[in-house]
Amino acid sequence: MLLRLLLLICAPLCEPNAVFLTASPSQPVEGTSMTLTCKIQHPPQESDFQFQFCFFKDGRVLGKGWNSSPEFQIATIWRENSGSYWCRAKTVPSRETWSQRIQIQVQRVPVSNVSLETQPPGGLVMEGEKLVLVCLVAGGTGDITFFWYKGALGLNLETKTQRSLTAKFEIPTVRESDAEQYYCAADNGYGPSLSGLVSITVRIPVSRPVLTLRAPGAEAVVVDVVELHCEAQRGSPPILYQFYHEDVTLGNSLAPSGGGVSFNFSLTAEYSGNYYCEANNGLGAQRSELVPLNITVPARDRKELLTSGVIEVLLGILGPGTMALLFCCWLKRKIGRRAARDPPRSPPSPVPQQSTYLNSPDREQQHPVYENVNVVRGDEVYSLVYHMQQELQPAAVGPPRTHIEDKDSSAIYSWLKKASITDLDYEDAM
Repeated sequence: MLLRLLLLICAPLCEPNAVFLTASPSQPVEGTSMTLTCKIQHPPQESDFQFQFCFFKDGRVLGKGWNSSPEFQIATIWRENSGSYWCRAKTVPSRETWSQRIQIQVQRVPVSNVSLETQPPGGLVMEGEKLVLVCLVAGGTGDITFFWYKGALGLNLETKTQRSLTAKFEIPTVRESDAEQYYCAADNGYGPSLSGLVSITVRIPVSRPVLTLRAPGAEAVVVDVVELHCEAQRGSPPILYQFYHEDVTLGNSLAPSGGGVSFNFSLTAEYSGNYYCEANNGLGAQRSELVPLNITVPARDRKELLTSGVIEVLLGILGPGTMALLFCCWLKRKIGRRAARDPPRSPPSPVPQQSTYLNSPDREQQHPVYENVNVVRGDEVYSLVYHMQQELQPAAVGPPRTHIEDKDSSAIYSWLKKASITDLDYEDAM
């Protein structure tokens, strides 16, 4: 029995046990896992023998050292994990055996599809806010160095190296000078890969506008044309300007490219008072200070303004009913005065019957017939004189006729027209 026991103990020591190391995968890629396995080529059949294993890299022990498991796993392998690996196996409490060394080269994936994003999105940021430039890499392994650049000349703003597919660069307080084009680059050892250009627009709220009144003379006079000029010194365009007189909107104007605008209007007496303007570019409205305007009214216009003001006051106080009653009384007195001033006209005297001269040997007996017609208008009396010409007609021709000569009648009508006698008066007089 003792001999048999000695043989069993010496058998493992006398038999050569071949140990070798394998890696899966044999060419790992950065960011993935790798498993090392320490294998014994001719393990003993007896279960009484237990083996211990230990794994090494470049002379350094991996993990916690000796362990009963023949496998050792690296959860995430990187390029710096490349090197020479081997393992050892031993029986308890027997001799050690080690494997041959194997070289493991970890593969790195070059960066690809680099892009630049902004926070807030769209590259639109207000002055004073924080701007974040995010550089992203769609593919790539290992440590990646990120670069941020400003402008077409490529002014380097920041450089960061980290084991990540994204990196951020912040501008805590954006200023107007930060409005520019930006881009980023990423490199993990295979050369830098660039992103596209991203434009940053800095929106500036409008400053308090300044209102200026421009009149033709030293004093603003009624009928003058006054120019209101409103301008905000700072503010992103477009800027909408509005003009006010005593909180009543006069008009508005848009400045597409920034700067100031003007508003012209003709003065009347009611335009005296305070004026102001307002500027707004969508980031908040700003109002100018009040500017007073005193309008000088000429003397001849004051009487008209006073009369119209009194009438307006009476209309407002007395009301429609009282004004209608006053109008009726005024109309009645007006009609009465006209009736007393214009007495009834006397009808014209009838025209005497025309005489007929037949076979009269004496032509000198034919005399014209004159008629006097008095026309009364107000306190004035007009006289109309016309005559009737009687002609001696032969018996065979027909009865004699009487007519008013057209030429004389036209002259008289023109005179009457100049004397302000109407057509109806002339017809009555005839």
